This record gives sequence, C-alpha cells and structure tokens, in this order.
Amino acid sequence: MKNEKKAYRPKINWHKELRLLPGYIIVLLWLAFTVVMLGWIIGASLSTPRDIYQGQIFQFSTGLHWENYATAWNTQNVSVFFGNSLLYSVISCAGVLAIAAPAAYVLSRWKFTGGKALRIGLVIAMSVPVIMVIMPIYSLSVQWGLKGRVLLVILYILLRVPYTTIYLLDFFSTLSRAYEEAAYLDGCSAPKTFLKIMLPLVQPAIVTVTIFNFMSVWNEFFMALIFTSSESMAPVGVGLLNIINAMKQTGQMGGMFAAVIIVFLPTFLLYIFLSEKIISGVTGGGVKG
Repeated sequence: MKNEKKAYRPKINWHKELRLLPGYIIVLLWLAFTVVMLGWIIGASLSTPRDIYQGQIFQFSTGLHWENYATAWNTQNVSVFFGNSLLYSVISCAGVLAIAAPAAYVLSRWKFTGGKALRIGLVIAMSVPVIMVIMPIYSLSVQWGLKGRVLLVILYILLRVPYTTIYLLDFFSTLSRAYEEAAYLDGCSAPKTFLKIMLPLVQPAIVTVTIFNFMSVWNEFFMALIFTSSESMAPVGVGLLNIINAMKQTGQMGGMFAAVIIVFLPTFLLYIFLSEKIISGVTGGGVKG
C-alpha cells in the first residue's frame, strides 16, 4: 500500500567500514586458519595411520573410520580422562560460586573496615602467575600429606575465587538498592534477599563466569601434571600427553586425533549453545541504583 512506510535501513558508513577493514581481514584470516586446522584434525580422526602419514586424509580411500573414536574412548582411556575433567570442572565451578558470589555481594553492598584492602588483595591475587605459587604449594602439600583429587579441586577453587569475585562484584554494585529495601519491608532476611532476589538478577554474569571457569579447569594442564600421581586421576590435558606417548609405540594416529576431538567437544558445545549468555554476561549489568 502507498501509505505503508518503508522499513528503515540505516545508511552504511563506508568511511568507517574502510577504517575497520584491516581488522575484518585479520579476523577472517584467523577464522579461515581455525576452520582449516579443525577440518584437518576431524579428517585425521576418521583416517587410517597410513593415510595420515602420506598426507591423504581427505581421500578416505578405505572409508570413514569411526572406530577410531571407540578406540580412543575405550582403549586409550579417554573415558577416564573425560570423567575426571568433568568431575573437577563441575565441583570446582560449584565451589567457586559458593565462595565468590556471597563475597562479591557483601563487598559491593556494605562498607566495613578492611573491605577496600580485601578488594585490593583480590586484584593482586589475580595478577600473580600460577607458576610462581606451584612449588610452594607442592612443598606444603607434601608436608601436610595432601594429595589426589581433593587437593586438585581445592587448588582449582582457590585459584579461581579472586577472578570470579571481582567479576561478580561489578555486577552486584550496579543493582538498584530498591530491590533490597522492598525485600526488607516484606520481612526478608539478608541471606534470603541474596538468594531469592539479588542472585537471580546477576544470572547472566554467573552463567558467563561459570563457563569461563569451566573451560579454565577443563583445559588446565600444569597443576594436573604435578599433583596427579596416577593415570586414573589425570584430566584430559595430562591424558592427551599420555596418549601421544603411547601413540609413539602403537602408531594409533587416528585414535589420537579422535581423542583430541572428544576433548575439544564440550567447550565447543558450550560456545555454540550459550554464546548469547556469554555476550550478555560480558556486556550486560544490573539496573543502576
């Protein structure tokens, strides 16, 4: 109809787009490189060792070898490594939130003696490289007789608490105090107000920081290499190292690349299905008070 208004389409600022062109090119090149590398690994995971050594992974002359995944999962103990990493990641993320979320809420809503020093201490703790504290921790763990899965989970939790607390503190500080005032008028205690009202308001931030913590623990290698005393306790990072060492003797190249895909899959799925949550958690916030 003549009276219908045309949909508004903003004009493209070509001058601005041209200035951003080098950035677009870099991103596209990196994306192309990532896709090619990932495609090569997927192809290798479905090929025979002979095809891999001859560089013919995309010819699939003998078909797709899905049995490489079964071999990796069962024979090369990927199921054990996968289960260990899942256990460490889930328990660590839950423990970090149980400590960091209440701490961030208290630091953001109340002023008390030592609060500022505590925030500064958390920032300093974030800036200390993990490699600097590994040996003192190892020495203390030997003296106190701490070892195994419990020690590794405790370390993962303690090392992620500073970052998570600072991250959530910023979100809690942007929430309006009207929420708490209304809750107090209705007779809610401070813990109930935190759990029932304030915590759900920062859900995007909680989801985002939990994803980051999950991937950090899942991909962690150095501490797991030092503090796991047996293959039955090893996560996927250390497990892949063991698989590579075993591959040198058995020649199971296809199984090795299949193991890489299996290990990579959880973090890839997190990005695919929770990308919007991650973006909203990074860019969003509460209602200004």
